[in-house]
Amino acid sequence: MKKICVLTATRAEYGLLKRVIQKLQQKDSFDVRVVATGAHLSPEYGLTYKEIEEDGISIDEKIEILLSSDSSAAISKSMGLAMIGFADYFQRLKPDLLLVLGDRYETLSVCCVAMIQNIPIAHLYGGETTEGAVDEVIRHAISKMSYIHFTSTEAYRKRVIQLGEEPKRVFNVGALGVENALNEKLFNKNELEEALSWKLVKPYAVVTFHPVTLEKVSSEMQISELLKAVELNPQHQYIFTKSNADCDGRIINQLIDEFAKKHENCKVYHSLGMKCYLSAVKHANFVMGNSSSGIVEVPTFKIPTINIGDRQKGRVKAESVLDCKSSFEVIDMLIKNIPKKNSKVIINPYEKKGTSDLIIENIHHYLYCEEIELKKKFYDLEVR
Repeated sequence: MKKICVLTATRAEYGLLKRVIQKLQQKDSFDVRVVATGAHLSPEYGLTYKEIEEDGISIDEKIEILLSSDSSAAISKSMGLAMIGFADYFQRLKPDLLLVLGDRYETLSVCCVAMIQNIPIAHLYGGETTEGAVDEVIRHAISKMSYIHFTSTEAYRKRVIQLGEEPKRVFNVGALGVENALNEKLFNKNELEEALSWKLVKPYAVVTFHPVTLEKVSSEMQISELLKAVELNPQHQYIFTKSNADCDGRIINQLIDEFAKKHENCKVYHSLGMKCYLSAVKHANFVMGNSSSGIVEVPTFKIPTINIGDRQKGRVKAESVLDCKSSFEVIDMLIKNIPKKNSKVIINPYEKKGTSDLIIENIHHYLYCEEIELKKKFYDLEVR
């Protein structure tokens, strides 16, 4: 039996990984160990590790790494704590594979430890570009440390190969978020209101705004512009989900909390969980912010996305995604002229049949049918 360690540090990441974890656990050939760290263990971010346990998934280890600050120095220290904690954990566990998703600093730290301890890494969602965030650099760094690569589009598969990774180890499997959106049994409107403890009497929007770590305009300035636009449009209700644990995440959450206290048409949630979040999106008039969810999952519901700023710049996008500057005048104009839910066919470039099954099949193949050779050769492309 091969031992697979699955890392999760945030609510969003776990929501994407949940289906894969459950299917891996159903296989007799795998011993699956889930490790929770980062924001999952923080009261400030809603202690979201409890959602994992409520889903019937046991957590093998909880490794605390967050400090009570989100400055760049504090984030750097958290990365150091992650390396110390996971060095001890991996030494005890000795996993045959580490499965990670995404591009966060916690993931980078854990992958560094796995690399030093010669633990093969399977990485979900390399090759993507997000020019407005430090995630861009982290994602490519994780790709170079990883052995098996799962991408969400063919364009991203080609980019991982462009990084020098051998094509036979790079698989376009589509996005897990889209698979969740298509297969999860979601709440109807009444059930959603009950889950939210809030009556949705007006058309509403789901809003998620994360720190912009590489943009010249500060996160505080950008969220302030968004909130100005919201204030100018009281014809909607607004469901806010809180920011992640990056630099400036706390100031974003503080400003949203203060704003919501003064505006009855706004309500803020630490974490909705995957089912409630997707249900909220399904019944929404539009989604707004700078989260990747607005790019990847939301088009599946034919819902417009107002994508603010450059955080997601460079990603493949459906026609329903409306890019705009972080200016309240522009955001206000888009809200006032938001198109209705589109009945025409919107092609979601992240959709592919059987995403989670493709991931598990390829993991099984490499752990049982291939000899893993961590001395990777650089796959050169012809330079034109």
